[in-house]
Amino acid sequence: MVRGDSMRPGLRPGDRLLVSYRRPVRAGRVVVAVLPDRTLAVKRAVEPRRTSTGAAAWWLLSDDPAVGVDSRHRGPVPERDVRGVVIARLWPRPRLRRL
Repeated sequence: MVRGDSMRPGLRPGDRLLVSYRRPVRAGRVVVAVLPDRTLAVKRAVEPRRTSTGAAAWWLLSDDPAVGVDSRHRGPVPERDVRGVVIARLWPRPRLRRL
């Protein structure tokens, strides 16, 4: 089966990103977050959730579900651990449209 463009990851290893640490997180945006195992990761924010303690959190997923670790494996990521919103890819080819 050939994968369509909608399933292709928007980012690749080595991409350089412009990140805003002030923009609010919204569903559908790509974010930089610290996962529960303390790994810094770039994931897509899918929807707001709550942790088991009731704290505000985000459900974060990989664009390619066959690769990487995300909320399916680690659960919701606390809001405080979602560090920034990706605005653009600067390198190798600048792209300012929504990732």
